[in-house]
Amino acid sequence: MESRSARVSKSDTGGVVVPPDTDAAPSAPDAGPAVTRSSLRRRLGGGVVFLVLALLFVLPWWTLFGFGVHWPFPVFLAGTVLFSVCLVSFPFLMVAGHGHRHVDWAARLADTMLGIIWVLFTWSVLGDLVHLVLTTLGAGGVDRARLIAAAVAVVATTLLSWGHYEAMRVPRVKRLEVRIPRLGAGLDGTRVVVLADTHYGPIDRAGWSARVAEAVNALDADIVVHAGDIADGTPVQRREQSAPLGTIRARLAKVYVTGNHEYFSQAQGWLDRMADLGWEPLHNRHLVLRHGGDQLVLAGVDDVTAESSGLAGHRANLLGALEGTDGEHPVLLVAHQPKYVGQAAAAGIDLQISGHTHGGQIWPFNYLVRIDQPVVSGLSRHGERTQLYTSRGTGFWGPPFRVFAPSEISLLTLRPA
Repeated sequence: MESRSARVSKSDTGGVVVPPDTDAAPSAPDAGPAVTRSSLRRRLGGGVVFLVLALLFVLPWWTLFGFGVHWPFPVFLAGTVLFSVCLVSFPFLMVAGHGHRHVDWAARLADTMLGIIWVLFTWSVLGDLVHLVLTTLGAGGVDRARLIAAAVAVVATTLLSWGHYEAMRVPRVKRLEVRIPRLGAGLDGTRVVVLADTHYGPIDRAGWSARVAEAVNALDADIVVHAGDIADGTPVQRREQSAPLGTIRARLAKVYVTGNHEYFSQAQGWLDRMADLGWEPLHNRHLVLRHGGDQLVLAGVDDVTAESSGLAGHRANLLGALEGTDGEHPVLLVAHQPKYVGQAAAAGIDLQISGHTHGGQIWPFNYLVRIDQPVVSGLSRHGERTQLYTSRGTGFWGPPFRVFAPSEISLLTLRPA
């Protein structure tokens, strides 16, 4: 593609920070019941978490070592001890690894354990259903139970090995043309590269990050978008992993919005870090890109969780992001979560770019993601004008596995209708 030059105008929006009303604090006599209700909710929540963890660990143990397999006692004992140790240690490792301290070795152990137990749980459910059917038909027995247990172990091991490779490799490029009726001829063929959910984290992926940057630069992009969830950890902790983002090139703009994970670890720090790396943080603001006499509004909003984070000046503010635009030009909006598309459609946005879902990351988690989000991956239409592109993500969160949900670097070529 021939070289383009562009003029970029910027629109910044500010927010009014209202100081807390200290006079409105509850009086001492009213505080007791509130504390009691809060304590009760915490206990109930803890109980639910414990039951879920118990189910995740106990069912695979039951399938592999307890459901009619009658292994020799040393095998049964070793399997029982292993699952018990994992069940007891897992919550402590998760808290140490993903709490305020971000102890990376603990996070690596907990995340890997979570991925393994999820895959084992999924295939144990399927294995137990087969076993129940065979038993009902009178075709059960020790040999069949052992065969099913072995099959579950082999399938899980195979999927985990393949899934780890899929998670750690440089993503394949997914190419797609997107028709935008209001796009002017001067912007026909604009190439938008989408990164999302890099999740730089406890596994050092600085080399992977550099190879991703090389792959992006090879696509000769006009616009590069990072749709949020850049890292798990602070900018200082993930400095080396994020550094290659500074080498990415784009003719017209490189833009970034916050995801929900930034609000666990210095969201404003990540906005500042990306600015230092040469990216435009679209913190409820927009750019106007001009080429060939035509214009494209490139806007971004904070993640929908920003307001509840308590961080001053952070919330998803589409009106603020679009302030100063005339409404006649096409708008490309970057919003981390697909479910923001309702607001985008109501505002007449032409194209929203999102991430967040990871495509489910480890099957069949995609069905659970669908409960919270309108789309898991790909291009979809919402209302008369608005289209939504949902990336499966470039990296991975937590468990270093991707099963039936490959990562991607997305290349969207914009075309007029």
